[in-house]
Amino acid sequence: MKINVTSGITAMLTGALLLSACGGGENPENGEEDDENSGENAQEENNEIESSGGSDTIKIGYNNWAENVASSNMWKILLEEEGYKVELVNLEKAALFSGVADGELDIGMEVWIPHTDKSYVDKYGEDFTIQEPWYENTQLGLTVPAYMEEVNSIDDLNNHTEELDGNIVGIEPGASLMELTEDVIGHYELDYELQPSSEQAMMTELDQAYQNEEPIVTTLWSPHWAFSEYDLKYLEDPDNVYGEADDIVYITKEGFEDENKEVVTWMNNWQFDDDSLGSLMATINEMDDPEAGAEAWIEENRDLVNEWIQ
Repeated sequence: MKINVTSGITAMLTGALLLSACGGGENPENGEEDDENSGENAQEENNEIESSGGSDTIKIGYNNWAENVASSNMWKILLEEEGYKVELVNLEKAALFSGVADGELDIGMEVWIPHTDKSYVDKYGEDFTIQEPWYENTQLGLTVPAYMEEVNSIDDLNNHTEELDGNIVGIEPGASLMELTEDVIGHYELDYELQPSSEQAMMTELDQAYQNEEPIVTTLWSPHWAFSEYDLKYLEDPDNVYGEADDIVYITKEGFEDENKEVVTWMNNWQFDDDSLGSLMATINEMDDPEAGAEAWIEENRDLVNEWIQ
């Protein structure tokens, strides 16, 4: 069932605040400064959105995350096959939410609810509509390769500080997964530093360590193609600092559904599981070209996508 934010999202989004693997949130140590910078960055990026594309173009905002890149390119191709003009706009998380809320973007492809993106929904949610989930039961956490048999829980990490060089390999600074991981380090009193990098750089380090069966601990989330390429395990989080599972939905600007009923109908029919999304991400990763990989996957899964577009 579609959720209209203006009529019910506040009640649905109660509980502990989690900040997204897929975007930044307020830093507890310098929250006012971060919030101001986030707002300035969002405004700068929204100015760029406003100056691009045409009024008859569907603008899809997305972040640089494997599942987000994959789904956005897939829908670009599918909608263009149906005769629509589509523009993909790559943005930071705050700019994506404000862009949809301001009406400069038509669709925000990936939003985690009810926990992870709660801060953004609380801030911007009165001005957009949350649509159907397209992936259910996400996960965030720390992972290690399965060959690290003695490391199974976050509590185990302090027994292996030396072999891991006291280092957790992370992603982009400011991403909420990073902020959550800082909370985890403090909560479990880990003698570790969180190394900021990027998803690509993290995966490069993971690949190098994995090929040599060396120890490594990384921040990761599901869905992600890494789990189809490597034998990894999440470390147990006894106190549930990373929080409960979310669903991934997409959001649309006010009025979009009235003008594009069939697009919303098609996208609300869309549902990924681990196998279908994993194969899409893996195809894109193998081809090293998001659009070409998405196109190849669509051709291989035409029966599935035809179930959505009917």
